[in-house]
Amino acid sequence: MHDTTAMLIELGAIILALGLLGRLAGRVGFSPIPLYLLAGLAFGHGGILPLQASEEFVATGAEIGVILLLLLLGLEYSASELVTNLKTQYPSGAVDFVLNAVPGAAMALLLGWGPVAAVALAGVTWISSSGVIAKVLGDLGRLGNRETPVILSILVLEDLSMAVYLPILTALLAGVSLAGGTVTLLIALGTVGAVLYLALRHGRLISRAVSSENAEMLLLVVLGLTLLVAGIAQELQVSAAVGAFLVGIALSGEVAEGASNLLTPLRDLFAAVFFVFFGLSTDPADIPPVLLPALALAVVTAFTKIATGYWAARRAEISVKGRWRAGGTLVARGEFSIVIAGLAVGVEPRIGPLATAYVLILVVLGPLTARWTEPLARRVTRTRQEPLEADVVAEPVEATAHATR
Repeated sequence: MHDTTAMLIELGAIILALGLLGRLAGRVGFSPIPLYLLAGLAFGHGGILPLQASEEFVATGAEIGVILLLLLLGLEYSASELVTNLKTQYPSGAVDFVLNAVPGAAMALLLGWGPVAAVALAGVTWISSSGVIAKVLGDLGRLGNRETPVILSILVLEDLSMAVYLPILTALLAGVSLAGGTVTLLIALGTVGAVLYLALRHGRLISRAVSSENAEMLLLVVLGLTLLVAGIAQELQVSAAVGAFLVGIALSGEVAEGASNLLTPLRDLFAAVFFVFFGLSTDPADIPPVLLPALALAVVTAFTKIATGYWAARRAEISVKGRWRAGGTLVARGEFSIVIAGLAVGVEPRIGPLATAYVLILVVLGPLTARWTEPLARRVTRTRQEPLEADVVAEPVEATAHATR
């Protein structure tokens, strides 16, 4: 069979399966992300029906999916809102790092993998998945919630931290000199600073230049600009996702609203492709040997992420319900964790399967904790309060009895 014909058949089968899985998830009120991942495992290497012809196309589509997810998130907020949130939430970023990076580093050292692998596994457990969380927030209709800016601030702090972390990790893995690592780091920081400056100072001019009453022209210009900036950011050792997010921040007003309406269907399509590709790139046979340490690490860091979100939302004076929702939403790990593990495989081959199993657990668990952490916390709180309330009622009676005596 011709390669193009095989690719069309495989892509058609994938997209049709995604549509059916999405409808099934919608009927039962469940996020489709775990189903997309399981479909990827079934079609990937070692799966039931491995794909061959369309793998490269799906990989490219997955990258576009992450870029569009972050672009649409950026369109929800202005540059001034971003800076305000970053100024107020940087202590939350520090807490996030300590609570979630330390367990990964400790696990690597306990397994005897050495300090460089510890730095890599710390990054795997530290960074939440912006792509998964963006999708979950949209699925649950929470983009307008009060806790959402807190969640996004933590995600942006993590993504911006990657501009510092990835060059350092790459230098450690390659054994680069301190001078070489410093140059790479300065380039990354300069790129992020330049884009933020343009978004803050010249966002209106950028929006005016991009603006068009023709929907087709607006779609082409915004999509082309986003992919261009994302590619340049990636080339300069900055995450493509950060570049896409900052493009969204730079656009405002009617341009942002129009671009969001036009790009939402594309985002949904390519985001689904991203989650399928994540499953495709995983061989199910590699998971069982590392399942127990991955599961232990997942349990610990799920709780530390919930604690991070709760603490950050509390600082922002969000209600108790919103604090639990923020914590539960941050649990998922994904794209950055896989990138970090891929870089570190050369130093410690076992980190790849462990990171894959770890991310698979949390990327499935993440949508569940986002939905159920707050209701479960409310139920547990009520159960604990009931005997306390009984004691409070009993106290005046007992006091009255003493007074009578």
